[in-house]
Formats: sequence, structure tokens, C-alpha cells
Amino acid sequence: MTRPLVVATRRSQLALAQTRAWIRALLAAQPGLVVEELHVTTTGDRVQDRSLQSIGGKGLFIKEIEEAILSGRADVAVHSMKDVPAQLAPSLVIGCVPPREDPRDVAITREGCPLERLPAGSRIGTSSLRRAVQLGHWRRDLTFVALRGNVDTRVRRCTEGAVDAVILARAGLARLHRLGEVTETLPPEVCLPAVGQGALAIEHREADAEVAALLAPLSDDETHTRVAAERGVMEAVEGSCQIPVAALALRDGTELWLRGMLAEPDGSRLRRISRRMTWPAAAEVAHRFGLELGRELRG
Repeated sequence: MTRPLVVATRRSQLALAQTRAWIRALLAAQPGLVVEELHVTTTGDRVQDRSLQSIGGKGLFIKEIEEAILSGRADVAVHSMKDVPAQLAPSLVIGCVPPREDPRDVAITREGCPLERLPAGSRIGTSSLRRAVQLGHWRRDLTFVALRGNVDTRVRRCTEGAVDAVILARAGLARLHRLGEVTETLPPEVCLPAVGQGALAIEHREADAEVAALLAPLSDDETHTRVAAERGVMEAVEGSCQIPVAALALRDGTELWLRGMLAEPDGSRLRRISRRMTWPAAAEVAHRFGLELGRELRG
């Protein structure tokens, strides 16, 4: 490009860490490219005293960033895929899905023991309905405490005794080089991850062919396919922070293995479905497979 590429990101420590790691990969693939960062404070970042469910859901972490791309102040944005709603703003696309980190959830407990050994009534810090519903079905004697904020804030609430454990995404801790603090990694059979967890979404204007060509070498076909299947599940159930929904797609030999979970907002009627298909030749096929599984979950 004859001008700097402007990359929009949230200001949080994790958002900056994952954005800068992606920029390093981009510069390695495109020597000589000049990149500038645009830091954006989103509604989700500003409102920390209420749950995401009560203020509108996950789209609040990308709305202002999408506005920066649409206005021309930024060329691309780096999002956590799990923050991206099923529907993007018109004329924007996810043009690059880099290789994915481990998508599973982890627990950090104050006493260093796994969740299974915590005493009855232990307080688990999480703002995620998905996590609270699944862990509540697994151990009905746990108490869940709404906990928002960055990784530092949530871990500190645990070490200071406000809660006995916190549940976080393993990918975020990996990007912050904090995996040494993890007590245990939760198996998907206990806590199925959020749709797209561990993956990044690089968004840009659909009509910007120059940017699309720059991003193409950094996209990972397997991650793209897996995430497309999971996002199909979310789209079919009209998933948001108000609905406990989860999905995980894996490549198992020559097959795509897709698991989904859905419950009512109050945690009732939790159901899980697992389906397999021959590994698809295109992400669009995986997305349709996810739509089918999501419709089956919705019933």
C-alpha cells in the first residue's frame, strides 16, 4: 500500500496483545507495509457495572469499531471472534480468520484445587450465562457471581476472596502469557466453549480489494471452516448474550465434528447435540451444517 494500513482495536490489554501479535504476522508476510493502530473505546468497555445481557449483548464490543471502518478512519479491525454477532454491519466482511488458539475454558481457583473439589456453595465468578448454566448443571451446589472487567480485575477478585474461582478463556491467558496461573482446563463435556472462542476475526470493507489481498495469506482454512460451522449454530438459534448457547467444531481425521449446546435464558431445558460430516470443501458448507444443527437444537 502507498499509505499506512490503519488497524482498529479495543484498548484492553488483551485486545492490544492479540492485535499486535497479528500485526507482527502481517508485517512478516508483507515486508515494507506501514501499520498504524486506532484505539477505540466501545460501549461494552465503558459500561462495566451491568451485565452484558442487560445492556444489549456482545455486539457492544464491536459497534464503534465497525463505525470507524465504515467512516474510513480505519481499514481493518481485529476482533475476538466470540464477540462478533451473527450479522455484521452492511458492507463489512470478515476477510481473514487466523489460526486459532485453544478454544476451551479454564478455571483459576483461589486454593489451587480443581472445580470438582471445591466445597458446596463455592462462589464462581463469571458474567457468562453459557458458563454458569453448564457448570450449574454439572455441579448444582455451586453459586455464581456476576463478574466483569479485564483479566487482571477478575483474577484479583478471586485472589482477594470475593469469589472462590473465576472462569476464563484459555486463549486470552495464552495471549497474555499467563497460562501458569491456570488451575485446570475444562473439558468440553463439562463446559462447551463459546462460538468462535480462541479465534480472531479480521474485519474490513467488502469493497476494499487491496486490503483483502493483503489479508488473504494470513487466513487459516481449517480455522475458517470450524468457525463457520459454529457461527451457523449461533445464527440458527439467534444467539446472543441473553441466550446460553455454545458450539465447538473440530477436525477429526477426515470428518468435521460439531457439538452444540442450547438452554433457555433461565438455564432450563439444557440440550446438547453432536453431529459429524465429511470434512467440507468450503466454509459455506460448514456454515450450512451448523445451521442444521442449530435448528435441531432450537427444536
